Amino acid sequence: MEDKKNILTYAGLKQLEDELQDLKVNKRKEVAQKIKEAREQGDLSENAEYDAAKDEQREIEARIDEIDKILKNAEVVVEEEVAVDVINIGCMVKIMDKEFNNEVIYKIVGSTEANTLKGRISNESPVGRALLGKKKGETIEVDTPMGSLKYKIMEIQKAN
Repeated sequence: MEDKKNILTYAGLKQLEDELQDLKVNKRKEVAQKIKEAREQGDLSENAEYDAAKDEQREIEARIDEIDKILKNAEVVVEEEVAVDVINIGCMVKIMDKEFNNEVIYKIVGSTEANTLKGRISNESPVGRALLGKKKGETIEVDTPMGSLKYKIMEIQKAN
C-alpha cells in the first residue's frame, strides 16, 4: 500500500522542518540532561522526575517519527503558481454563508497544516473538498455534522 501524499504549502514545510530541527538539536539535549540529573538522585524506582523525563523523551521521539513520515511523503504546493480561476490548494477563498449572511475567508491547505482557528481548512474537510475546482460566483452545498450549509464563492486569490 502506497503512503498517502502529505500536501503542504512552502510555509507548512518550513514550519515542520524547523520543528524537526528544534526537536533533534535542542529538545533531545534538554531531556537527556533531565534524565541525567534524575539518575543522579539515586533510586529510579520512586523517582518522579526520571519517569517524567522518560515520558517526555518518548513524546519527543514519537513527534520526530511523525514529522519524518510527513516529510517523507510531502508534496509541496508552490503558492505563487496557483491559478485563481478555480479553487485549489494554496488559494485564499472568500465565501458567503447563505444562512447567516456573513463572509468567511479560508486558505485551502493540506490536512497536516489545517487549523480552522487560523482560517486554514484542509482540502480533505467537507467544506474544503466541496470548494476545490469551483469558480467565483458559484454556490456550493456542504453536508456537515451540523446539517447542510450553503456558501457562495465571492473571491479567489493567491495566498499571501
